[in-house]
Amino acid sequence: MSPLFLYNTLSRKKEEFKPIKPGAVGLYTCGPTVYNFAHIGNLRTYLFEDFLVRVLEYNGYSVNHVMNITDVGHLTGDMDMGEDKMEKGAAREGKNAWEIADFYWQAFRRDLSSLNIKEPTIWCKATDSIPEQIAMIKALAGKGYTYQTSDGIYFDTAKIKDYNKLSHLPLDELREGARVEINAEKKNPTDFALWKFSPALKSGEAKRQMEWESPWGIGFPGWHIECSAMSIQFLGEQLDIHCGGIDHINIHHTNEIAQSEAATEKKFFNYWLHGAFLNIRGGKKMAKSEENFLTLENAFTRKGIDPLAYRFAALQVHYRKPMEYSEASLRQAEEGLISLGSRVFYLKGFKGEGRISKEYQLKFLEAINDDLNMPRALSVVFSVLDSELSEVDQLATILDFDKVLGLNFNNFPLTKKNISIEDLPEAVRKLVEQRDPAKRNKDYEKADAIRKKIEAEGYIVEDTKDGTKIYLNIA
Repeated sequence: MSPLFLYNTLSRKKEEFKPIKPGAVGLYTCGPTVYNFAHIGNLRTYLFEDFLVRVLEYNGYSVNHVMNITDVGHLTGDMDMGEDKMEKGAAREGKNAWEIADFYWQAFRRDLSSLNIKEPTIWCKATDSIPEQIAMIKALAGKGYTYQTSDGIYFDTAKIKDYNKLSHLPLDELREGARVEINAEKKNPTDFALWKFSPALKSGEAKRQMEWESPWGIGFPGWHIECSAMSIQFLGEQLDIHCGGIDHINIHHTNEIAQSEAATEKKFFNYWLHGAFLNIRGGKKMAKSEENFLTLENAFTRKGIDPLAYRFAALQVHYRKPMEYSEASLRQAEEGLISLGSRVFYLKGFKGEGRISKEYQLKFLEAINDDLNMPRALSVVFSVLDSELSEVDQLATILDFDKVLGLNFNNFPLTKKNISIEDLPEAVRKLVEQRDPAKRNKDYEKADAIRKKIEAEGYIVEDTKDGTKIYLNIA
């Protein structure tokens, strides 16, 4: 069996994956901050993580996938300053923070479904794990890693010798980045909040909606502590893989490692995987703070593009490489998906039980086990379609691969779609090429006979002034 290799940000190299417990994987992925819709840049990260889950399962592992829902503590500035994003969302929409959190969590789940992304084994909300977060802060305080300022309890990063081991950046660069948000009371620019005090403790400031009692007074947890507390709470001794976007490396994940290893005195996750950005054409990162914020709804559904086209597009770019968005590129991806789907659909017309090709399965496994090389895996799919395998064996092999690809070939979701003549199976293409001359010669009996043969192969025939148009008949 081909071993699985993953690129570990911690070591900056591909490593053979070896789980802590044989046959089982503990996976933690950073989930959404549910104050607004996820944009399609966010969703690219969740697609990469879905490919990872499916590859692990294809390799025979049982995956315990934990994803957090950040519904408190994530401030508009990632370094503990600014307005809480949940409070901001509530004020924007005239709802309370709990209503905002539930609304956007459900919207996120619908997005996952549209992209055929598997839901995690465990959803965990930050607000449901406040006692665990307080307990971890108390442990850190007891070991001398914390100090108090006028606005909260902070972690002293100077006490961690290898604080930069995930980012691999010189400490001076991390400190410089942290100076974007100035807090004169912090001992070090990279120090971060574990617990923030309620603004109501200061006279004249409004009380927040989400606040809890703690040993340090009423307040709320910082953003970073939730992932440490909940990953340990739900995965315990199975801290195999932690994932997120590359924007989490220098701050969020670096701080998770620092506080977790300080609290437990044990290594915090063996493998760290990070997905690259989705950029607007020209190289600009997509972000909610910019004018380029596109959701699945306004980038796909309203424009009549099936969201699975985005999944197909993501398969064509390695998860560690930047991906470029444009409407034209996504329409091209949809055309490619339709073309591939039509070829798979054609295979369903053949009777008999097919067998998975061991030769092509090994090639596919070698591709996906090379750090999730999905572009190479897709090329194996096309090799199968162009091979000398019987139609039923081609179908069985591709449906097996689709356990990883997730393109839903068993129940292809695109309905009536125009197909170019070049993308039709050879036998159907020849029938189409014979039909137009028959119509021009007014040999309607022959044209109708050909129509029936084409329809028997699972296609819809439509006569237009430009000639015969062919559609998939999936309904």
